[in-house]
Amino acid sequence: MQPLLAIRDLQTEFRTGAGVVRAVDGVSWDVGPGETVAIVGESGSGKSVTALSVLRLIAEPPGQITGGEIWFDGQNLLQLPPEAMREVRGGAIGMVFQEPMTSLNPVLTIGRQITETLEQHRGLDRAAAYQRAVELLVMVGIADAARRLKQYPHQLSGGMRQRVMIAIALACEPKLIIADEPTTALDVTIQAQILELMKALTRRLGVALVIITHNLGVVARYANRVNVMYAGRIVESGPAADIYHRPQHPYTMALLRSVPRLDRPRQARLDPVEGQPPDLTRLDGGCAFRPRCRFAIEPCLAARPRLLAAVDPGHLAACFRAEDLAVAGAAA
Repeated sequence: MQPLLAIRDLQTEFRTGAGVVRAVDGVSWDVGPGETVAIVGESGSGKSVTALSVLRLIAEPPGQITGGEIWFDGQNLLQLPPEAMREVRGGAIGMVFQEPMTSLNPVLTIGRQITETLEQHRGLDRAAAYQRAVELLVMVGIADAARRLKQYPHQLSGGMRQRVMIAIALACEPKLIIADEPTTALDVTIQAQILELMKALTRRLGVALVIITHNLGVVARYANRVNVMYAGRIVESGPAADIYHRPQHPYTMALLRSVPRLDRPRQARLDPVEGQPPDLTRLDGGCAFRPRCRFAIEPCLAARPRLLAAVDPGHLAACFRAEDLAVAGAAA
Protein backbone atom coordinates (compact mmCIF):
# COMPACT_ATOMS: atom_id res chain seq x y z
CA MET A 1 0.00 0.00 0.00
CA GLN A 2 1.31 3.44 -0.96
CA PRO A 3 1.96 5.80 1.97
CA LEU A 4 -0.23 8.87 2.24
CA LEU A 5 2.73 10.99 3.38
CA ALA A 6 6.31 10.06 2.48
CA ILE A 7 9.20 12.25 3.67
CA ARG A 8 12.52 11.52 2.01
CA ASP A 9 15.88 12.90 3.21
CA LEU A 10 14.32 16.16 4.44
CA GLN A 11 16.79 18.89 5.41
CA THR A 12 15.80 22.19 7.02
CA GLU A 13 18.32 24.81 8.17
CA PHE A 14 18.29 28.07 10.09
CA ARG A 15 21.01 30.67 9.68
CA THR A 16 21.82 32.33 12.99
CA GLY A 17 24.53 34.58 14.36
CA ALA A 18 26.18 31.54 15.91
CA GLY A 19 26.19 29.58 12.66
CA VAL A 20 23.98 27.30 10.60
CA VAL A 21 21.57 25.13 12.59
CA ARG A 22 20.47 22.03 10.71
CA ALA A 23 17.26 21.47 12.67
CA VAL A 24 16.16 18.61 10.39
CA ASP A 25 19.07 16.59 9.07
CA GLY A 26 18.15 14.00 6.46
CA VAL A 27 14.91 12.72 7.97
CA SER A 28 12.79 10.06 6.22
CA TRP A 29 9.51 8.53 7.40
CA ASP A 30 6.05 7.51 6.13
CA VAL A 31 2.43 7.70 7.22
CA GLY A 32 -0.08 5.26 5.75
CA PRO A 33 -3.78 6.04 5.15
CA GLY A 34 -5.63 5.99 8.47
CA GLU A 35 -2.43 5.30 10.42
CA THR A 36 -1.30 7.01 13.64
CA VAL A 37 2.41 7.81 13.79
CA ALA A 38 4.19 9.45 16.73
CA ILE A 39 7.25 11.70 16.52
CA VAL A 40 8.97 11.71 19.92
CA GLY A 41 11.93 13.60 21.34
CA GLU A 42 13.10 16.37 23.66
CA SER A 43 12.61 20.06 22.93
CA GLY A 44 15.00 21.08 20.17
CA SER A 45 15.18 17.65 18.55
CA GLY A 46 13.50 18.85 15.33
CA LYS A 47 9.98 17.47 15.75
CA SER A 48 8.02 20.70 15.24
CA VAL A 49 10.34 21.93 12.48
CA THR A 50 9.66 18.69 10.60
CA ALA A 51 5.90 19.29 10.88
CA LEU A 52 6.21 22.92 9.79
CA SER A 53 8.37 21.82 6.87
CA VAL A 54 5.62 19.45 5.69
CA LEU A 55 3.22 22.41 5.53
CA ARG A 56 5.95 24.73 4.20
CA LEU A 57 5.49 27.12 7.10
CA ILE A 58 9.21 27.66 7.71
CA ALA A 59 9.87 31.40 7.87
CA GLU A 60 12.40 32.48 5.22
CA PRO A 61 14.73 33.96 6.37
CA PRO A 62 16.22 32.68 8.64
CA GLY A 63 14.89 29.18 7.88
CA GLN A 64 15.03 27.26 4.62
CA ILE A 65 14.20 23.77 3.40
CA THR A 66 17.47 22.90 1.68
CA GLY A 67 16.88 19.36 0.47
CA GLY A 68 14.69 16.29 0.28
CA GLU A 69 11.17 15.49 -0.87
CA ILE A 70 7.76 15.57 0.80
CA TRP A 71 5.27 13.39 -1.08
CA PHE A 72 1.63 13.71 -0.08
CA ASP A 73 -1.15 11.92 -1.90
CA GLY A 74 1.00 11.50 -5.00
CA GLN A 75 2.44 15.02 -5.28
CA ASN A 76 5.68 16.58 -4.05
CA LEU A 77 4.65 19.43 -1.76
CA LEU A 78 8.01 21.15 -2.17
CA GLN A 79 7.30 21.67 -5.87
CA LEU A 80 3.78 23.08 -5.51
CA PRO A 81 3.21 26.78 -6.26
CA PRO A 82 2.13 28.89 -3.25
CA GLU A 83 -1.56 28.97 -4.32
CA ALA A 84 -1.76 25.19 -4.54
CA MET A 85 0.04 24.81 -1.23
CA ARG A 86 -2.53 27.06 0.47
CA GLU A 87 -5.23 24.66 -0.71
CA VAL A 88 -3.38 21.76 0.90
CA ARG A 89 -3.01 23.57 4.24
CA GLY A 90 -6.26 23.35 6.14
CA GLY A 91 -7.84 21.41 3.30
CA ALA A 92 -6.11 18.07 2.71
CA ILE A 93 -3.82 18.47 5.77
CA GLY A 94 -5.10 19.81 9.08
CA MET A 95 -2.82 21.10 11.82
CA VAL A 96 -3.37 21.26 15.58
CA PHE A 97 -0.76 23.70 16.81
CA GLN A 98 1.08 23.45 20.11
CA GLU A 99 -0.55 26.26 22.10
CA PRO A 100 -4.16 27.11 21.20
CA MET A 101 -4.16 30.43 23.04
CA THR A 102 -1.47 31.75 20.68
CA SER A 103 -2.80 29.92 17.61
CA LEU A 104 -6.38 31.19 17.86
CA ASN A 105 -7.00 34.83 16.95
CA PRO A 106 -7.95 36.64 20.19
CA VAL A 107 -10.10 39.27 18.42
CA LEU A 108 -12.24 36.88 16.36
CA THR A 109 -15.02 34.69 17.70
CA ILE A 110 -14.65 30.94 17.69
CA GLY A 111 -17.40 30.75 15.08
CA ARG A 112 -15.66 33.09 12.68
CA GLN A 113 -12.38 31.19 12.96
CA ILE A 114 -14.11 27.94 12.01
CA THR A 115 -16.36 29.35 9.27
CA GLU A 116 -13.47 31.19 7.64
CA THR A 117 -11.77 27.86 6.94
CA LEU A 118 -14.95 26.38 5.50
CA GLU A 119 -15.60 29.39 3.27
CA GLN A 120 -12.02 29.44 2.02
CA HIS A 121 -11.53 25.73 1.29
CA ARG A 122 -15.08 24.47 0.71
CA GLY A 123 -16.74 27.52 -0.81
CA LEU A 124 -19.66 27.41 1.64
CA ASP A 125 -21.82 30.46 2.19
CA ARG A 126 -22.05 32.04 5.65
CA ALA A 127 -25.19 30.13 6.72
CA ALA A 128 -23.93 26.72 5.59
CA ALA A 129 -20.53 27.32 7.17
CA TYR A 130 -22.19 28.30 10.47
CA GLN A 131 -24.27 25.11 10.49
CA ARG A 132 -21.17 23.03 9.78
CA ALA A 133 -19.33 24.83 12.60
CA VAL A 134 -22.07 23.85 15.05
CA GLU A 135 -21.77 20.22 13.92
CA LEU A 136 -17.99 20.31 14.38
CA LEU A 137 -18.19 21.62 17.94
CA VAL A 138 -20.70 18.91 18.81
CA MET A 139 -18.38 16.34 17.19
CA VAL A 140 -15.45 17.35 19.42
CA GLY A 141 -17.59 17.24 22.56
CA ILE A 142 -18.37 20.92 23.23
CA ALA A 143 -21.83 21.40 24.72
CA ASP A 144 -24.10 24.33 23.85
CA ALA A 145 -22.24 24.73 20.56
CA ALA A 146 -24.33 27.60 19.17
CA ARG A 147 -23.51 29.78 22.18
CA ARG A 148 -19.84 28.85 22.17
CA LEU A 149 -19.48 29.96 18.55
CA LYS A 150 -20.20 33.54 19.67
CA GLN A 151 -17.47 33.49 22.32
CA TYR A 152 -13.81 34.49 22.09
CA PRO A 153 -10.81 32.25 22.87
CA HIS A 154 -10.16 33.83 26.28
CA GLN A 155 -13.68 32.84 27.38
CA LEU A 156 -12.91 29.11 26.99
CA SER A 157 -10.84 26.78 29.14
CA GLY A 158 -7.58 25.29 27.87
CA GLY A 159 -9.21 21.95 27.11
CA MET A 160 -12.07 23.59 25.21
CA ARG A 161 -9.65 25.72 23.18
CA GLN A 162 -7.79 22.57 22.20
CA ARG A 163 -11.08 20.98 21.14
CA VAL A 164 -11.76 24.04 18.98
CA MET A 165 -8.34 23.58 17.35
CA ILE A 166 -9.24 19.97 16.59
CA ALA A 167 -12.57 21.11 15.13
CA ILE A 168 -10.76 23.57 12.83
CA ALA A 169 -8.32 20.86 11.76
CA LEU A 170 -11.22 18.51 10.92
CA ALA A 171 -13.41 21.17 9.29
CA CYS A 172 -12.54 20.38 5.68
CA GLU A 173 -12.40 16.60 6.10
CA PRO A 174 -8.61 16.28 5.67
CA LYS A 175 -6.76 13.08 4.88
CA LEU A 176 -4.05 13.85 7.44
CA ILE A 177 -3.89 15.72 10.76
CA ILE A 178 -0.62 16.79 12.34
CA ALA A 179 -0.97 17.43 16.08
CA ASP A 180 2.01 19.29 17.54
CA GLU A 181 2.12 18.69 21.31
CA PRO A 182 -1.71 18.66 21.52
CA THR A 183 -1.71 18.18 25.31
CA THR A 184 0.76 20.91 26.29
CA ALA A 185 -0.27 22.89 29.42
CA LEU A 186 -3.30 20.67 30.05
CA ASP A 187 -3.80 18.70 33.25
CA VAL A 188 -3.53 14.92 33.16
CA THR A 189 -7.26 14.11 32.95
CA ILE A 190 -7.81 16.62 30.13
CA GLN A 191 -4.75 15.27 28.31
CA ALA A 192 -6.31 11.82 28.30
CA GLN A 193 -9.65 13.19 27.07
CA ILE A 194 -8.01 15.09 24.19
CA LEU A 195 -5.95 12.09 23.08
CA GLU A 196 -8.94 9.74 23.30
CA LEU A 197 -11.01 12.23 21.31
CA MET A 198 -8.40 12.55 18.57
CA LYS A 199 -7.92 8.80 18.30
CA ALA A 200 -11.67 8.14 18.21
CA LEU A 201 -12.32 10.81 15.58
CA THR A 202 -9.45 9.81 13.30
CA ARG A 203 -10.47 6.16 13.55
CA ARG A 204 -14.14 6.96 12.81
CA LEU A 205 -13.35 9.34 9.94
CA GLY A 206 -10.44 7.33 8.51
CA VAL A 207 -7.98 10.21 8.92
CA ALA A 208 -4.25 9.62 9.32
CA LEU A 209 -2.71 11.24 12.41
CA VAL A 210 0.79 12.39 13.27
CA ILE A 211 1.26 13.10 16.99
CA ILE A 212 4.32 15.13 17.97
CA THR A 213 5.28 14.85 21.63
CA HIS A 214 8.21 14.73 24.07
CA ASN A 215 6.54 12.06 26.20
CA LEU A 216 6.78 8.41 25.14
CA GLY A 217 4.17 7.54 27.75
CA VAL A 218 1.57 9.74 26.05
CA VAL A 219 1.62 7.78 22.79
CA ALA A 220 1.91 4.28 24.25
CA ARG A 221 -1.70 3.38 23.54
CA TYR A 222 -2.39 5.64 20.57
CA ALA A 223 0.38 5.23 17.98
CA ASN A 224 0.83 2.42 15.45
CA ARG A 225 4.44 3.41 14.79
CA VAL A 226 6.95 5.64 16.58
CA ASN A 227 9.87 7.72 15.28
CA VAL A 228 12.31 8.93 17.93
CA MET A 229 14.23 12.12 17.01
CA TYR A 230 17.44 13.49 18.45
CA ALA A 231 19.57 16.40 17.19
CA GLY A 232 17.61 16.68 13.94
CA ARG A 233 17.76 13.00 13.03
CA ILE A 234 15.64 9.91 13.59
CA VAL A 235 17.59 7.62 15.91
CA GLU A 236 14.98 4.86 16.21
CA SER A 237 11.88 3.91 14.24
CA GLY A 238 9.50 0.99 14.38
CA PRO A 239 6.15 -0.39 15.53
CA ALA A 240 5.06 1.10 18.85
CA ALA A 241 4.98 -2.28 20.60
CA ASP A 242 8.57 -3.05 19.56
CA ILE A 243 9.82 0.39 20.59
CA TYR A 244 8.35 -0.02 24.07
CA HIS A 245 9.20 -3.66 24.68
CA ARG A 246 12.57 -3.88 22.95
CA PRO A 247 14.19 -0.45 22.46
CA GLN A 248 17.44 -0.54 20.48
CA HIS A 249 18.82 2.99 20.99
CA PRO A 250 20.20 4.38 24.28
CA TYR A 251 18.19 7.59 23.88
CA THR A 252 14.91 5.69 23.55
CA MET A 253 15.83 3.62 26.59
CA ALA A 254 16.58 6.79 28.55
CA LEU A 255 13.25 8.34 27.57
CA LEU A 256 11.41 5.21 28.68
CA ARG A 257 13.25 5.15 32.02
CA SER A 258 12.21 8.76 32.69
CA VAL A 259 8.46 8.00 32.40
CA PRO A 260 6.68 7.30 35.73
CA ARG A 261 5.31 3.74 35.93
CA LEU A 262 2.64 2.30 38.19
CA ASP A 263 4.40 -1.07 38.41
CA ARG A 264 7.40 0.46 40.20
CA PRO A 265 7.64 0.83 43.99
CA ARG A 266 6.26 4.12 45.31
CA GLN A 267 9.65 5.11 46.72
CA ALA A 268 11.47 4.48 43.42
CA ARG A 269 13.13 7.59 42.01
CA LEU A 270 12.69 8.69 38.41
CA ASP A 271 15.73 8.17 36.20
CA PRO A 272 16.09 11.38 34.15
CA VAL A 273 17.98 11.62 30.86
CA GLU A 274 21.45 12.81 31.90
CA GLY A 275 23.03 15.91 30.40
CA GLN A 276 21.67 18.47 27.94
CA PRO A 277 20.72 18.34 24.25
CA PRO A 278 23.66 19.28 22.01
CA ASP A 279 24.37 22.67 20.44
CA LEU A 280 23.46 22.02 16.80
CA THR A 281 26.01 24.59 15.60
CA ARG A 282 28.86 22.63 17.22
CA LEU A 283 28.22 19.00 16.31
CA ASP A 284 31.30 16.93 15.56
CA GLY A 285 31.54 13.92 13.27
CA GLY A 286 30.57 11.42 15.95
CA CYS A 287 27.25 10.29 17.40
CA ALA A 288 25.33 13.31 18.70
CA PHE A 289 24.05 11.38 21.73
CA ARG A 290 27.54 10.16 22.70
CA PRO A 291 28.19 12.71 25.52
CA ARG A 292 25.02 11.56 27.34
CA CYS A 293 25.21 7.86 26.53
CA ARG A 294 25.95 5.13 29.06
CA PHE A 295 26.86 2.67 26.32
CA ALA A 296 29.23 4.77 24.16
CA ILE A 297 32.20 2.96 22.59
CA GLU A 298 35.15 4.08 20.49
CA PRO A 299 33.39 3.98 17.06
CA CYS A 300 30.86 6.50 18.41
CA LEU A 301 33.64 9.13 18.38
CA ALA A 302 34.42 8.72 14.70
CA ALA A 303 31.06 8.56 12.91
CA ARG A 304 27.32 9.05 13.28
CA PRO A 305 25.68 5.63 12.92
CA ARG A 306 23.15 5.12 10.15
CA LEU A 307 19.53 4.13 10.72
CA LEU A 308 19.54 0.38 10.08
CA ALA A 309 17.66 -2.77 11.07
CA ALA A 310 19.68 -4.63 13.70
CA VAL A 311 17.25 -7.43 14.64
CA ASP A 312 13.79 -6.97 13.10
CA PRO A 313 13.36 -5.70 9.51
CA GLY A 314 10.74 -3.09 10.45
CA HIS A 315 12.60 -1.83 13.54
CA LEU A 316 15.46 0.57 12.75
CA ALA A 317 18.02 2.12 15.09
CA ALA A 318 20.98 4.45 14.55
CA CYS A 319 23.36 2.89 17.06
CA PHE A 320 26.53 0.80 16.75
CA ARG A 321 25.34 -1.34 19.67
CA ALA A 322 21.70 -1.69 18.62
CA GLU A 323 21.80 -5.50 18.49
CA ASP A 324 23.28 -5.77 22.00
CA LEU A 325 20.77 -3.26 23.37
CA ALA A 326 17.87 -5.11 21.75
CA VAL A 327 18.85 -8.26 23.63
CA ALA A 328 19.28 -6.31 26.87
CA GLY A 329 15.94 -4.55 26.39
CA ALA A 330 14.14 -7.83 25.79
CA ALA A 331 15.72 -9.35 28.90
CA ALA A 332 14.68 -6.34 31.00
